Amino acid sequence: MIVLGIETSCDETSVAIVDKNNVLINIVASQILHREYGGVVPEFASREHIRLIEVIARDAINGAIKDINRVDGIAATYGPGLMGALLVGLSFAKGIACTLNKSFIAVNHIEAHIMVNFLSCYDLKYPFMCLLVSGGHTMLIYVEEFRKYKLIGRSVDDAVGEAFDKGSRILGLGYPGGPIIDKLAASGIKDFYPFPRAKLKSSEFDFSFSGIKTSLLYLVKKKGMNWVKTNINHICASYQEAIIEMLLTNTIKAIEFTGVDKLVLAGGVAANSRLREMFNTELKNRGVKLYYPPLEYCTDNAAMIAYTGYEMLKRGYTSPLNISPFPNLKLGI
Repeated sequence: MIVLGIETSCDETSVAIVDKNNVLINIVASQILHREYGGVVPEFASREHIRLIEVIARDAINGAIKDINRVDGIAATYGPGLMGALLVGLSFAKGIACTLNKSFIAVNHIEAHIMVNFLSCYDLKYPFMCLLVSGGHTMLIYVEEFRKYKLIGRSVDDAVGEAFDKGSRILGLGYPGGPIIDKLAASGIKDFYPFPRAKLKSSEFDFSFSGIKTSLLYLVKKKGMNWVKTNINHICASYQEAIIEMLLTNTIKAIEFTGVDKLVLAGGVAANSRLREMFNTELKNRGVKLYYPPLEYCTDNAAMIAYTGYEMLKRGYTSPLNISPFPNLKLGI
């Protein structure tokens, strides 16, 4: 069964084709024009998707299957994400499905980030805990089986990806902030500055990253940018370490609470090298197996949409052509 997937939820325009769990092609075009603005500009993102989507789709089809009629289903992200961006990909996918009389599958972007691990982690079995960490989400999800989820914890304010992006902006670095901070932190002193680790009274599994971001802002204002530039590696290392420790502490609590022996990392922040290192070490000592996707499947991509669409289609799930984009779509939990 061959499924074509389309992802346009934010600032990546991506088209992929999968045959069962085999990725035939996965093309991702990242919109670099947002870097000069320090974040994604929704209107610009939509325009770029319109400009790129047809070209990328043709390249994917010609590079993998030649004949679009070989496709059994068309899958596209319908939420969460930016309204205009979602509308571009969803409309394009509907047009193909309608023209070719193929099955159409609307895919939840969050669910796809979880499911993409099955493309590379062949021994991954249900149930497991998933830590979803991205620019828009920070969630601890108990995954009992396909499409059966339970939310264990989430950020009550900024997502962890936002904390990295906003921290990078405060430090005068570029966008996106996560990869830049990760690179600079590699040669820094991790306990250079004692950034606060938030502990919430509302839930032992929830996260908060607004406090550490504010702490960084006050530090920069107090010390000045000359001091920041001199100690940038150490500041990044300390900031990153505090964020990852908060993620790790609550994840361990959730694992102990549910009794699972498998943890999946998902989302763009799952590409962070220090996060992978710390989680690998801690979970190995606890007898918990850690899974995470290759770097190309951490950030937004259409392979995860196509594969999730495949899993849905083989179970009989299809979507009506009048389904609308859902910017604030939840996981169905």
